[in-house]
Amino acid sequence: MISRRSVLSAAAAFGVAATVDARAQSYPSRPITLVSPFPAGGAADTIARVLAAGMQQRLGQSVVVENVTGGGGSIGAGRVARAAGDGYTLCVGSAGSHVINGATMSLPYDVVDDFTSIALLSTQPLIIVSRKDLPTNDLKGLIAWLKDNPDKATQGTTGLGSILHLSGALFQKLTDTRFAFVPYRGANLAMQDLLAGRIDIIIDLSSLSIPLVKAEKIKAYAVMADRRLPGAPDVPTVDEAGLPGFYGSVWIALWAPKDTPRDIVSKLNATVVEILADASVRSRLDGLGQQIFPREQQTPEALADFQRREVAKWVPIAKAAGLKVR
Repeated sequence: MISRRSVLSAAAAFGVAATVDARAQSYPSRPITLVSPFPAGGAADTIARVLAAGMQQRLGQSVVVENVTGGGGSIGAGRVARAAGDGYTLCVGSAGSHVINGATMSLPYDVVDDFTSIALLSTQPLIIVSRKDLPTNDLKGLIAWLKDNPDKATQGTTGLGSILHLSGALFQKLTDTRFAFVPYRGANLAMQDLLAGRIDIIIDLSSLSIPLVKAEKIKAYAVMADRRLPGAPDVPTVDEAGLPGFYGSVWIALWAPKDTPRDIVSKLNATVVEILADASVRSRLDGLGQQIFPREQQTPEALADFQRREVAKWVPIAKAAGLKVR
């Protein structure tokens, strides 16, 4: 005999499942705002707009990209952290906005706990390059030269606490070298000074440096990844060049505010996965020098784990360097 309690429990469970299913089917019922915490025209903003177009097509609702800039991405990310967890306010972010800012800024939100992971989107490995006339031709030679010239060399960065700056700080720690950091408003400005010979090295975005390496205007020592770049097969990885595990990249991911319902997260993730599988999207991102993460790394769980590992890697470096932006 089936008890009354069993019937009520089954009914309750069915009611919850029906509510979740109905919510997933009805979402989205109004426009979605996709916050890009970086200026228009950059790689992250371009990716946000490619993503928004694909989401709009597949979800049947307008997806509006809103540039909320300032504070190294903290203002835009903070807006999303304070938004309702209903799936209608999302954020495209990077290591800067969702890892490093937590160590270098006093924020009114937590870069991990106040967000819900949706998916990793794309990544671009960093590359170690120098001015053309630096008297070294490989990474081991560069390290030896830096040791022979302590406190004399200079590395261009995109500012205090940027991923390019922290990569240089980690390089110093791993190689026991000392050199000065020169901050610039953008990587292109640092590259201009490298080309002019006013600074010695840059840890740079591979897409910006590779054309200049091919034109023999600068030297490349190693790609900060475990695989060589298809566009620069002659440049060794850091593993091959003698500094194993010194990986670094500029990556882009998608988050929602904390407490966003799991069914909405699943629907958003499935939509993103479909977009990233589109041949035209892959071609567009490839043209930007972006590598789409493998399918198994496109899950919410993979992003959450990846972000935790990035925090464990970069935050101690920022704190050891005494970096505090404000």
